[in-house]
Amino acid sequence: MKTTRAKRADGDMTYNRILEAAGELFASAGFAETTNKMIAARAEVDLASINYHFGSRNGVYQAVLVDAHRRFVSVGTLQRLVSTDLPAREKLKRLIEGLVESAILDRGWHATVLSRELLSPTSNLQVLQKTEIPAKLPFVLSILSEIAMIPPDDPALLRCLISVMAPCAMLLVIGPKAFPFADEIQRMSRAALIDHLYSFAIGGLEAVGRDHARQRSLKST
Repeated sequence: MKTTRAKRADGDMTYNRILEAAGELFASAGFAETTNKMIAARAEVDLASINYHFGSRNGVYQAVLVDAHRRFVSVGTLQRLVSTDLPAREKLKRLIEGLVESAILDRGWHATVLSRELLSPTSNLQVLQKTEIPAKLPFVLSILSEIAMIPPDDPALLRCLISVMAPCAMLLVIGPKAFPFADEIQRMSRAALIDHLYSFAIGGLEAVGRDHARQRSLKST
């Protein structure tokens, strides 16, 4: 008779096998074309296992989206980065380095799943808006705030966040053969791409920061 720990280990293995199989299928075929039966066959489990661990096909897809977002950037990675003694500019560069590596160099199914969801959002995107994004947002805003000298709760900093993160998110979308210039970007020097994204981000943050300080000075006079 299996112990409780052994049963839990078996359950974790089944859960992860289903998650991995579903991620690969959602990446290749998309959410609409992927059925629980296809996932069960690929994971070599019965349909009851999917229902037991995830409840429904939407449940599987939401779990895949969460896992994909964590592979792109995790809360732990952001926590460790923010807690270092590095200057804010170096923290930003390392953040961009990690995002480039995850989106281009380590382009597993997670990148394709996120790309599909960004290009054609489903209602399941809400799981990221409720869980992953709110948990990670404060760490990124704290880095940008230190560079631009704008309070984290100021709407101007949220606009900065969009400008800094959108190009990195775009790297998820431009997979091989996705656009006429996609393959060329894929072949670019990693260092050159990171330097470009970083320079663009720093230039924008400094410009917005100066304008914000000027507007604040005018209001105080």
